[in-house]
Amino acid sequence: MVLQQIQLLQQLESAVTLFFGMAWDTWWTLVLGFTITGAVETFVSEERMSEVLGGDDWEDVGVGTVLGAASSSCSFAATSTAKSLFKKGASAESSIAAYQFAATDLVAELFLVMWALLGWQFVAAEIFGGILAVGVIAYLWKNVVPQSWFDAAREHLMSLEDVQCAACGMSADPEDADTTEWTDPRSGTTKYFCCGGCLNAYKHMDRNPDEEIGWQEHATSLKGWKDASRNTMKEWDMLWDDIAIGFVIASLLGAFVPTTWWATLFPAGESIVAVTVSATIGVIIGIVTFLCSVGNIPFALVLWSNGVPFGALMSFIYGDMLIPPLLRTYRRYYGTRMMFVILLTYGFAAIVAGVFVHYLFAAAGAIPASGTVGGTLSSDYTGILNIIAFAVFGAQVYVAYGPEKMQEDLEAAPALAAAGLADAKRAGRITADAFSILATAVTEALRLLSAAGSHLLSGLRTLNDGLSLVTTGLVELWAAFKTVTEAIGRFLRRLGDAARVFRD
Repeated sequence: MVLQQIQLLQQLESAVTLFFGMAWDTWWTLVLGFTITGAVETFVSEERMSEVLGGDDWEDVGVGTVLGAASSSCSFAATSTAKSLFKKGASAESSIAAYQFAATDLVAELFLVMWALLGWQFVAAEIFGGILAVGVIAYLWKNVVPQSWFDAAREHLMSLEDVQCAACGMSADPEDADTTEWTDPRSGTTKYFCCGGCLNAYKHMDRNPDEEIGWQEHATSLKGWKDASRNTMKEWDMLWDDIAIGFVIASLLGAFVPTTWWATLFPAGESIVAVTVSATIGVIIGIVTFLCSVGNIPFALVLWSNGVPFGALMSFIYGDMLIPPLLRTYRRYYGTRMMFVILLTYGFAAIVAGVFVHYLFAAAGAIPASGTVGGTLSSDYTGILNIIAFAVFGAQVYVAYGPEKMQEDLEAAPALAAAGLADAKRAGRITADAFSILATAVTEALRLLSAAGSHLLSGLRTLNDGLSLVTTGLVELWAAFKTVTEAIGRFLRRLGDAARVFRD
């Protein structure tokens, strides 16, 4: 019992070390990525994007991919924006296929975090495979899926009367605990927001159409960058918990799940069948983990460190747009049929992209040695960049929330931190116990499966022996039958000869 407790403490220590190590390696990349996202969202209007994405030819698909790559990394925000673009007249290929996929899997935040945790090879594979996946989805939608299905999806979307966040367009159900209600003092109307960050950004928006200015002037003004800071904090507000959960899950898996367990999930070998099956399993893992966008990368680090094939890892990352909460969102926006279209085409594209980059990078000798991780920056550079990132983040928080709000939050921080630490300890103990039970159960299940396989093989061998005996018996029975038949024939012939003699 004491040894088990000591082992549990060591595993928890390892999980905490992994958590803070990943957080330290990726902090500056997250700040830089969210800053870029906030700036793009501020200076590029949704209306303008809708105007240039009306067609379904390959040029529009390319433009949608570029605009998505320059936009949000939050899967839910990307889905919401794609929905708005589609509703305003953009084609399904350029909005839901190209923009939505690129806005989650081809964005700066993802590349920077991937570079810091995994290395440049994975960033290059993400780009090549992501572009290919967009092309596969768009091709299938242009040539296989009937246009009438997209028309029906748009009609379904137009008929919705869901309460939406006034800032980002995401669903903001008044009954949801995360939804924030606010009454506009100027108009007296009540509005709903999916999170506090959206409410704060909305309060500072310039909503007077008579005072609109061009994006160039906006981008060179102090007010423009204040708005960009608020949009950056809005992105943080929407995504920080998903990133934190991704770090926690990755840390616990890395500390508690044996390396051998992961190896049993994927077939060995470089055959097209083995690589395709591995990519398919990667997509399934991406779906059932419920993680999305940047939150996937810490988990990807654990998978890669435990020997998951290169192509399967990339397919796992591409599967982030198919998690159950997003599938429910697709169903609500576009209907059940379109949800299955997205599920099947996105999943197929993720598998194709994973297989493609696996063989491409293998041929180029660009796949790192299995389990080799880490970006290209030294720890000294990481420390310097993190210090700069803390300063930038602090300035963004100050601009977005103001000194009064910051003072309130600082005063409430000790109590919140104590409560959070207590909850974290309790959750950690429960999670650790759960992982220990899971690891024991999986080990026992693998043992039983191995024993069942041995018994099955033994039974098959016995059955094969029995079939051989039955076959031999049938052959001998047939020989005996032929012998008896021939003897009867000879007897009848003799009998005939005797009858002729008697007649004569």
